[in-house]
Amino acid sequence: MEPSIEPNVQEAENLTREGTDQITENWSSDAPRGGKAVMNRMIKENSTVPLFFAQTLIQSLRDVGYNHTTSALCEHVDNAYQAGASEIRIFFRQAAKREGGAIDVAVYDNGKGMAPSVLKTCMAFGGSLNFGNRTGIGRFGMGMKTAALSLSPVLDVYSWQEPKAIYGMTLDIDEVGRDRSNLVALPDPTLHGELPTAQASLFTSFMSFPTDHMEQERAVENEADLYEWLGNSGTLVFMPECDRLTYAKPKTLVDHAMKEMARVYRRQIAAGLKLFVNNRRVEAFDPTYSMANARHARFLDGVVAKTSTLAVPKVIPIPLSEGNKETASIQIKIYKLPIEEWSTLPRKTLKNDLRVFDGLTVSMLRNDREVFAGAMPKLTTRHSVTHWYRVQIDFPGLLDEAFGVASNKQGVRLKGYVEDAIKQAIGDDITNMNDQVRYFQAAQNAKKEPAKPSTSEQKASDADAFQPSALPTLTPDEEEQMEANLKGLAATLRRNGETDEQAYERVQRSQYIIAFKHDPYWPFYDVSHQFGRVILTINTAHAFFTALYDPVSKMGIPAPSDDDDDVTSASTEQNGPTVALDLLLLSLARTQSRLSKTNEDAHKLIETMRREWSEAYRVQMSMV
Repeated sequence: MEPSIEPNVQEAENLTREGTDQITENWSSDAPRGGKAVMNRMIKENSTVPLFFAQTLIQSLRDVGYNHTTSALCEHVDNAYQAGASEIRIFFRQAAKREGGAIDVAVYDNGKGMAPSVLKTCMAFGGSLNFGNRTGIGRFGMGMKTAALSLSPVLDVYSWQEPKAIYGMTLDIDEVGRDRSNLVALPDPTLHGELPTAQASLFTSFMSFPTDHMEQERAVENEADLYEWLGNSGTLVFMPECDRLTYAKPKTLVDHAMKEMARVYRRQIAAGLKLFVNNRRVEAFDPTYSMANARHARFLDGVVAKTSTLAVPKVIPIPLSEGNKETASIQIKIYKLPIEEWSTLPRKTLKNDLRVFDGLTVSMLRNDREVFAGAMPKLTTRHSVTHWYRVQIDFPGLLDEAFGVASNKQGVRLKGYVEDAIKQAIGDDITNMNDQVRYFQAAQNAKKEPAKPSTSEQKASDADAFQPSALPTLTPDEEEQMEANLKGLAATLRRNGETDEQAYERVQRSQYIIAFKHDPYWPFYDVSHQFGRVILTINTAHAFFTALYDPVSKMGIPAPSDDDDDVTSASTEQNGPTVALDLLLLSLARTQSRLSKTNEDAHKLIETMRREWSEAYRVQMSMV
């Protein structure tokens, strides 16, 4: 006879009860009560446990992690565009007139809308008609919910596919958290004849910002025309009283959204998408400056070169995963900005209007939608030369894992093999581009006014009579051959556009001379003392020049006040910080010249220090 298993079953049940009695709860005071009740019931009753606890999961998803409010709202813009929208409007409405009042956020689109059954499905986490499809922008059916709840505890969605047949659904975190059901089911959508008053007024009212109503292009002027304007289909996502916005003021939210979305959706805008933020039309901004109809072009009146030049186009295959034989192609384009023409523009135009110095060196687009823009030193360099070229990489959704694109599309995290493949493809091109920019910068610095010492050189010469110690005197042979010696020296130091005679006149008039040289293997400066002249040579290939000297020389002087009649821009020669930096180096050069000429041991020590200092600085700057 086989032994009975009943005692074993009874023993297991006893152990389960004992384990339950020993459970210690440690829930926070603001945890969802419904979730706590469901969990306790399941443990004590040993009932079926669902894969997801709706009451706690929905609160956890509030912290899914968006970089800022704008990036969360981009999820809704993605969905709208994928739904065929040709017009999308984003609203930031402050509920109270006083500063600090709660802000409602909404996103409207005139896309194809959703039928009631589709709306209900799409309100579920993971509910999507495009799940896993990598040809579009969205993939997982999570973005609308996670993005909205990351900003507000309540999500209202209204959608229609025929006039005034508007269906609405609400997802409320507090309501779900109080539900004590093991399975939290979504209700059926509610049919509305019209939008609620608060939501309808978004389309007819002026927003609190911009304060100048002339800047706002409202959808309609009065509610009587609203439903004709809303047309046969569309969707409105409404997030009331947002409690997790990046900024507290509508102005800052509007400005940031316009700035970011102008770049992220530049191709869609260029193709005809009308995108508004608080009734202001968003104008495409192209960080590569290759789009002739983008925002930057309107700041270049009178400038011949309004766009960058495509310098390097390449298409390379990338494995879908490391070691995978299946590949997908990415397109890499390197654009050279018109540095020859643009470098002469006012600093304000370059920095504020064109935004050349924003650090948007690399732009990556997934299925035509930008997912990353910024510096990528491992692909380019850390120096300021990167301001003058751009790298644009287009990749398909098939390479999401390779490029490290998460479900919320917050940037990229390139796998090592992808990074290596891109570097191998464009490494030489980037080096060549860096050198081209450095050569141009060196040439520009050499273009001083012919036959005239710079402000720095003149100041150093004038101050020499007051120095506590004199420079070494000339030998009798040097004195006798002075004219010939200076002519020979001037020939080696002649500036662009200078004749031999002009160079001689300039060298003759100054005891201090600044020259430039481009050599990747040279220290950042060199000093020589020839024929009574202290010659400081600055290496334009060193990080000192690209990261410090050149940016300082381009700083310019403060803009004139409104009372000034003369609004002409000052030359680099009048730039106070540049003169101060030059004099710092010239004083070093003077000291080094004096000590080196009088003491051979000092000369050797100074040379060793100069080279080691230069290399230490180069290594440190490579880590910045």
